[in-house]
Amino acid sequence: MQAAETGILYVVGTPIGNLEDITFRAVRILQSVDLIAAEDTRHTGKLLQHFQIATPQLSYHEHNRHSRVPELVQKLSEGKAIALVTDAGMPGISDPGYELVKACIAANISIVPIPGASAVITALCAAGLPTDRFVFEGFLPAKGKERQQRQAALETESRTMIFYESPHRLRQTLQDFANCFGQDRQIVLARELTKLYEEFWRGSIADAIAHYNQREPQGEYTLVVAGVPPSKLHLTEAEIKAELQKIMAQGISRSQASRQLAKEISLSRSQIYQIALALPNLSPSADDSD
Repeated sequence: MQAAETGILYVVGTPIGNLEDITFRAVRILQSVDLIAAEDTRHTGKLLQHFQIATPQLSYHEHNRHSRVPELVQKLSEGKAIALVTDAGMPGISDPGYELVKACIAANISIVPIPGASAVITALCAAGLPTDRFVFEGFLPAKGKERQQRQAALETESRTMIFYESPHRLRQTLQDFANCFGQDRQIVLARELTKLYEEFWRGSIADAIAHYNQREPQGEYTLVVAGVPPSKLHLTEAEIKAELQKIMAQGISRSQASRQLAKEISLSRSQIYQIALALPNLSPSADDSD
């Protein structure tokens, strides 16, 4: 067996579910390094036991990263070979692996990626939505202004969008998506990827809401959402005002008219609403709240 080189941080991809998805190279590196820096040593311990790997572990996670980074950099500087792993998939994706990699670059320590499974690419390639251009958003902020701002920034995103979500927050996220992207936008919910109960659900956001109102969300989700259709109209500000006036003349509020028009043109609801604020409210009875 070829040994790992000394003084190198190996960023090792591990299975996201099915243990057969680990690579021969990943097993060899995990066997031959001096130390494995793991997000959860108990979780990784099961993987190591399965492949009969006896390499010692050291925990490296969100809550101890500030003290662990200098410790790991010191060991690497002394010539130790270290493998960085996360609970599932490639380190650095929605975990603190990025900070260790950045510190190693600053210390002029070599970094070698060992590619492996990734929920992002696994979900995308089977979703059936455009794959030529996409953006990974990870977990949305849990709540508050930061969550609203992140979603508002994505209202006009034309690329396919990929998110991670936990089961207990899935229903709220789907409702937020309906408000942000419109109920007709296509979405794919990939659940328990590569595991026994792997499932892909495909349809509109409205249909997804109805589906999960009838069913309790279970497992970890990767959400793949279609971007803004390229066929959306591009209107001038004067044309937008004219369209808004037509809609508001029916007794619809500014915010509702903005949301309705956003489904048809290239601007986001928030951008259209700013234009709508300059218009008189044509229907005093219309409530201008969301």
